[in-house]
Amino acid sequence: MICMFLHRFFWMLNEEENQNNLSDSRSGIMGCGTSIAVESQTRPSETDRSIKQSSPALTIKAANLIQRWYRRYVARLEMRRRYTWNIFQSIEYAGEQDQLQLSSFFTFMLDNFTQVNENGPDLISHLLDSVVDPLTEEVRQLKYEQIVVPESYSGPRISFPLSVTDTNALLSAFKEEQTLHGKYVLQLLYETKKFLKQMPNVIYLSTSYAKEITICGDLHGRLDDLLLIFYKNGLPSAENPYIFNGDFVDRGKKSIEIIIILFAFLLLYPDHMHLNRGNHEDHIMNLRYGFTREVMQKYKKHGREILQLLQDVFSLLPLATVIDNKVLIVHGGISDTTDLDFLSTAERHKVKSALRLPKRSLDHLNVRSCSRSSSRQSGRSRLGSPCSTGRTSRASHRMKKRFTKQESCSSSSSSSSSSSSSSSRNTPRRLPPPSPSLPLEVLQVPFLDSFVSLEPPEPPREELEWKQIVDILWSDPKNQNGCSPNTFRGGGCYFGPDVTQALLQKHGLCLLIRSHECKQEGYELCHNGQVITIFSASNYYEEGSNRGAYIKLGPEIVPRFFQYQVSRCTRKLTLHQRVRAAEGSALRALKEKLYAHRSELIAAFQQYDIDNTGRISISEWAQVVESILRLDLPWRTLRPRLARLGPDGDVEYESCFEDISPGEPIPPVTPNLAETLYRYRTDLEIIFNIIDKDHSGQISIEEFRQTWKLFSSHLGVAVNDQSIDDMARSIDFNKDGSIDFNEFLEAFRLVHKLDVKEQQQG
Repeated sequence: MICMFLHRFFWMLNEEENQNNLSDSRSGIMGCGTSIAVESQTRPSETDRSIKQSSPALTIKAANLIQRWYRRYVARLEMRRRYTWNIFQSIEYAGEQDQLQLSSFFTFMLDNFTQVNENGPDLISHLLDSVVDPLTEEVRQLKYEQIVVPESYSGPRISFPLSVTDTNALLSAFKEEQTLHGKYVLQLLYETKKFLKQMPNVIYLSTSYAKEITICGDLHGRLDDLLLIFYKNGLPSAENPYIFNGDFVDRGKKSIEIIIILFAFLLLYPDHMHLNRGNHEDHIMNLRYGFTREVMQKYKKHGREILQLLQDVFSLLPLATVIDNKVLIVHGGISDTTDLDFLSTAERHKVKSALRLPKRSLDHLNVRSCSRSSSRQSGRSRLGSPCSTGRTSRASHRMKKRFTKQESCSSSSSSSSSSSSSSSRNTPRRLPPPSPSLPLEVLQVPFLDSFVSLEPPEPPREELEWKQIVDILWSDPKNQNGCSPNTFRGGGCYFGPDVTQALLQKHGLCLLIRSHECKQEGYELCHNGQVITIFSASNYYEEGSNRGAYIKLGPEIVPRFFQYQVSRCTRKLTLHQRVRAAEGSALRALKEKLYAHRSELIAAFQQYDIDNTGRISISEWAQVVESILRLDLPWRTLRPRLARLGPDGDVEYESCFEDISPGEPIPPVTPNLAETLYRYRTDLEIIFNIIDKDHSGQISIEEFRQTWKLFSSHLGVAVNDQSIDDMARSIDFNKDGSIDFNEFLEAFRLVHKLDVKEQQQG
């Protein structure tokens, strides 16, 4: 494209110069009788020479114009690339906050779902609470061995202890889209669990036994990235050790294949293959981001048992790795209270999910809360935050207000998973619900008639361990000094250069390597080069959105970065085409967010539109959108992509919703309820899949009623019981007393009108 532009540009300049030369010659020979013929015969050769040989001044002028044009072109492209990236990242972190809120609902549901049937809590407790295995190790091993593999099974067959032949067979089978039989998966997980029980929380390695160690970041179910790493860098072996820094699963479609490969190499080379736990090695996170669904789809018979075993395996993964006593490798980051010595003694297997605060009791204090208000006030710490406290979200506040009658003042209140906090950014963030009862500010001795104020008790060790693990798995670096709540994600901390420097000096380290954040180039350095972020899942948000990378680290502790990008079509696209494709995907996701909050946005817009013109100023529009969505995006820059201007230059705010519509005719429900269903469609899908114990795709009407009532109450959504009952009856299409919730959820899927037009044209 640039070559064509240069060719055209030079041609135009030459034409302009030729015209100037011809006009000069004509003006010079006017009135010269016989000489006209002579001049007209000699001029063409001079014109030809001027075309062929441009003057230096003309060349410099052309170069300056081309350079100016190209800089503007690149600047506009970079601006689009950056706001596309911000959209993807903001929506991703908003989803993590939604997950923290949903995990809070799970605990709430366990305490209030018993009225559905006598086995009510068991519907989700098997995924939320650790399962006590009544079988001994020997009996369980024998049980797995006795599982019969049918002769019709054409996939790989492995035996234990594993050999190189087995790992090669797994790699070849997964390249051919084959699935490993459930028997072998259970055996592999069982052997992995036995091995991980012997591993410490913090692994100490040395590069003296190997030339270099390869460190990989998040893979997120992208098998092609893992296979490409092995192709470029070689398979794990005694001569080629690896460290995989967490987040092996979720989002991608090949998560189970990735952990099978990683666990197989872990058992084959236990001294040369190392795995750190990530924040997605968490069964509650897996409910939202796809791994649970993937396992149940691929292993319908043994899926539930595989998931239960994975709870134990994930909780037993080491938390950190130290190389040569100089380099610390953790998945997320650190906080100002991170202590590797304390972390080394934590009982990590007790933290099945970092999203759930360990249940605690105040019985050892023989005291109780004097009021729920003080409990609520003290329970507003961010998830795992030792840094500071924060604010409570509006939804959780409404939920607490509505359920005051159900709350008791006893110390046995159920734990919740998420917490809220004040943002370290200038823009207020949407916050998850508050944490459960933490140390109380005011306590009452039960045998005294009067209130007695006591100092908040020291949190039990189990809670301190949990906070340390949360910060290791969830934290992110920031450029400013200090440690503040990571409200952008909803958990962990933002840690500054001073926090990094203090921890490295305390433990005699020189470098911190972490993952947890997608980077456009696959890696990023910050904190004066003391913190490296490595991310190994290429095309994470969209095809061509980012590169993947891995690090090779030798005895000299000088990291070398290797980048790559898995692509079947991206190489054929220009930079402009790649940016355009990613931008379109990001804007579609953002428009869905706008549509899901339509009522709130319209109401807020109308507060500025006093004369009901349907238009407000650009600044007012941007202010309203940010106040409702709280995504911290450059709304003024995005406005031309989201809403159009009227003749007077104001924003026609209802145009935000013109390009999107429901995919199917929705059941007859109130607009308020329909919008709520659009907004929380993913959460409802997770809940319904948990309730659907036999995975038939159907739940009873009574289960639907009770679940939705609890969910709407938990969110503080004002939906009356009659609306819920009417909706339940309307979607019981064959009137058999059960609901096909897959069809129900499909009715609340949003469709972009532009996509529909393109499909019709195609």
